[in-house]
Amino acid sequence: MTEIEIGRGKRGRRAYAFDDIAVVPSRRTRDPKEVSIAWQIDAYRFELPFLAAPMDSVVSPSTAIRIGELGGLGVLNLEGLWTRYEDPQPLLDEIAELDEATANRRLQEIYSAPIQEELIGRRIKEVRDSGVVTAAALSPQRTAQFSKAVVDAGVDIFVIRGTTVSAEHVSGAAEPLNLKQFIYELDVPVIVGGCATYTASLHLMRTGAAGVLVGFGGGAAHTTRNVLGIQVPMATAVADVAAARRDYMDESGGRYVHVIADGGVGWSGDLPKAVACGADAVMMGSPLARANDAPGKGHHWGMEAVHEDVPRGKLVDLGIAGTTEEILTGPSHSPDGSMNFFGALKRAMATTGYSELKEFQRVEVTVADSQHSR
Repeated sequence: MTEIEIGRGKRGRRAYAFDDIAVVPSRRTRDPKEVSIAWQIDAYRFELPFLAAPMDSVVSPSTAIRIGELGGLGVLNLEGLWTRYEDPQPLLDEIAELDEATANRRLQEIYSAPIQEELIGRRIKEVRDSGVVTAAALSPQRTAQFSKAVVDAGVDIFVIRGTTVSAEHVSGAAEPLNLKQFIYELDVPVIVGGCATYTASLHLMRTGAAGVLVGFGGGAAHTTRNVLGIQVPMATAVADVAAARRDYMDESGGRYVHVIADGGVGWSGDLPKAVACGADAVMMGSPLARANDAPGKGHHWGMEAVHEDVPRGKLVDLGIAGTTEEILTGPSHSPDGSMNFFGALKRAMATTGYSELKEFQRVEVTVADSQHSR
């Protein structure tokens, strides 16, 4: 790819966000009823190709169950309010009343309570007993400490999620998590991320992960670019990681690792763009935070907002769009792309003539800068 000269001593690639691209129609169209958006990872099949982000504003045990019933996968945040407090509802109510400008200090105080191992097992069991596929997430820093409790509780899919996760973390303070050994010794599939480059994702694929999360610096509640100056626009990141998946398949003799776009899918039109760039599924946070049955009731924040030294996220008031079901599968009552995400994906695939997600990854896209496309 051609690099752009930034100055005499520095060059850089042009990278694209989902807003910068658009899907191109083909010569064929199709009946939406003939389109399948089903997704299977390891032994688990989902009618909707998505995971709900492990954020306290989005996923509680009850919403994880509801999302599972609707065909997706709700991922519990095992470092959040539900594993620190017996009853987090009063704190959720308080957070909803916080002033956005000063919320971080109070969030830091709330999340300073210790994680209770007993609550980890109890929350996972709540979801598991409902009969839906159970997924839960830990950061790399806490995976070794709590992974036994997670596995013993019967989790089906283990998610290791951080702002960025590396297979070659270097630390003189503590022994880093050996991802390859950890995944090899685990009896459940592991999804790990985020990553945003070809090289980083290729190294994560070599650890044995079933899927990799793509995204760094995106998301409605993140301020990573402002705080650290780091971001890779999502369309380019997903396409680069999809290329790594292709090369890893050749290298490994055919082992397929799922690419999951984590961030940047704020509106229904972003979803087909993510798949067009090579994603098998998406992880969504902010769209679901706008559900009237979400834990945050329209308020949204992530674990980056509670970092004790360098917060890289904030509390945002997104408002209410509808129920979780309406946001995921409709019916929609709004033309702005805030509802019926997967109805929109089906319609986009039908309009361009594709019947399955893997085929749709080959659809043509065009660069259509959002500032000049209308």
